[in-house]
Amino acid sequence: MSPNQVKPQKGSDIVREHLKREISSGHYPPGSRLPTVVSLADSFEVGRSTIREALSGLKAMGWIEIRHGGGTFVSKELPAEEPPEPELIDSAESLQEVLEVRRFVETGSVTLAASRRTEEDLARLEDILAHMERVLGDEEESERADVGFHRQIAAASHNKLLIQLMETLTGRLHESMKESRRLWFFAERSSAERLLEEHRTIYEAIRDGDGEAAAARMASHLRKADSVLRWNR
Repeated sequence: MSPNQVKPQKGSDIVREHLKREISSGHYPPGSRLPTVVSLADSFEVGRSTIREALSGLKAMGWIEIRHGGGTFVSKELPAEEPPEPELIDSAESLQEVLEVRRFVETGSVTLAASRRTEEDLARLEDILAHMERVLGDEEESERADVGFHRQIAAASHNKLLIQLMETLTGRLHESMKESRRLWFFAERSSAERLLEEHRTIYEAIRDGDGEAAAARMASHLRKADSVLRWNR
């Protein structure tokens, strides 16, 4: 791609970001019902598949809830916005610190999630995995879904403090994940499919209620990012 080329934004991305802004502004307050897929398609003058893809992305990010046969609703608790004073991770040392914190927080979260997850929690994780598979060729969207997966695990722990810790880490989580994914793909020539499979195995341990396996798989998942970072220092 030449420096002057700009990747065109997909219709579903435009719709998703527009709806996200309307939710953030309070046009669609928490708990409110969104218009039907048909109404949104008519409003945006796009196909229904475009609307469904946009809604799937919003659900994976925690902005909406889709109730089968009952409509689409804005989440009662919206995802945290970027921290008021975001500090970009611009050194190996600071990224290393984030990975260290993630290892403690996320292995604890996934252990609790394995014993406390509800059917709704599992359904949300399954939806995110399905979305991750659909956007395998879109690295930016894959990163968002990746973050959504890890945040949903924290939500499934049903521990308010752990959830708040993950929300606090959201801005740094995006940066650390972006950089660790880049380094991992480069150093190990790993594929997005392989990364998706790791997420699936973590989900399976949560689904099976095996906290020990879930923690071990999460630790292994994060340890790879840590080892690749050390290799590139």
